[in-house]
Amino acid sequence: MPELTWLKSSFSEASGNNCVEVAATENGTALRESDEPGRILAVRTESLSALLAAVKQDHSP
Repeated sequence: MPELTWLKSSFSEASGNNCVEVAATENGTALRESDEPGRILAVRTESLSALLAAVKQDHSP
């Protein structure tokens, strides 16, 4: 896998190791936990978008 540029939420602590990080890949999106950077989950961007939309809809006021 080529070198990825990992991003984490602005809501995460700057020095904290307890957040989810995302990176764009050629085939979609990669996810990992900052405390286990070697364990990477690859997902299609469309699937991740659908999951996030469902979570947001479920938590709407």
